[in-house]
Amino acid sequence: MAKLKTDPRIADPDGLYEAIIDAHRDLGEAEGQKLDAKLILLLANHIGDAEVVREALAVARDTTKAGLETA
Repeated sequence: MAKLKTDPRIADPDGLYEAIIDAHRDLGEAEGQKLDAKLILLLANHIGDAEVVREALAVARDTTKAGLETA
């Protein structure tokens, strides 16, 4: 049974954040939402484990509703 990894694992998180922001530049709200959905589906496919993706969705939703940052 796979478990969602939430420990920091990205060497340059600020650079990755900047790349995500840059990808949204010059997009309208609907286009940005479409980009996000496509990115999520691509990464979910890469992960290849629906249980891990569902866990990630739950963590993201719960922390968003609670106004918290993910660990």
